[in-house]
Amino acid sequence: MIGSQNPKIQRLRRLLGRRSSRLEEGVFVIEGPTLVREAVEAGLNIEAVYAEFAGLSYVPQDVEVIEVADGVLAKVGSTVSPQPILAVASLLTRPVPSDATFVVACAGVADPGNAGTILRSAEAAGADAVVFTAGSVDVYNPKCVRASAGALFHVPVSVDVDLRALGLPVVGAVADGGTPHDAYDLRAPVMLVLGNEAHGLPTDLALDGLITVEHVGRAESLNVAMAATVLCFEVARQRR
Repeated sequence: MIGSQNPKIQRLRRLLGRRSSRLEEGVFVIEGPTLVREAVEAGLNIEAVYAEFAGLSYVPQDVEVIEVADGVLAKVGSTVSPQPILAVASLLTRPVPSDATFVVACAGVADPGNAGTILRSAEAAGADAVVFTAGSVDVYNPKCVRASAGALFHVPVSVDVDLRALGLPVVGAVADGGTPHDAYDLRAPVMLVLGNEAHGLPTDLALDGLITVEHVGRAESLNVAMAATVLCFEVARQRR
């Protein structure tokens, strides 16, 4: 049983708090029993599991299980509610499938909670991949991992992507001025692009179309994650 000053616990702190450490080591941290179990079932390459209790029957025998003293993980983890189990797993960046016809792109999305929710909605709606341009939030940020609710483990994700290089028509989501989302033909191959929460889409991004989620209330626009959810499920609806 190890305590809070153990080098392995210090490493956990670095991996949770620093993007540079995650990239340098090629790993990220998964927090909580539900997500750890889902990561195991999804076949992630898990390096080690840190737990305050024994009996983790779902963890493969070749994965190191490190027992830690009570309360240690609560001090290390990034969640408000203490989690009694954490896992370290290899980064999951995977290329966009060559036959992809529905890709969701984050071009400058900065909030990890929004990015995680976009991942969750995209995976639930059947997107073939989710991609992030350079300058977007770190998809392995602990908050993003939690907000994805396991979607990160299942949908192919690529980072630092040149959107035009993927060869799909690029359709940007805008607050107003685009074709209404229920009038846009989304049955054809498409890449839906969501921009930065404050500044919108990059000005230098060449677009093949603009799409807008129509609304009648007083709000000027939807939260980017909410807009992504509406658009993803509109794609799924039209393709049914």
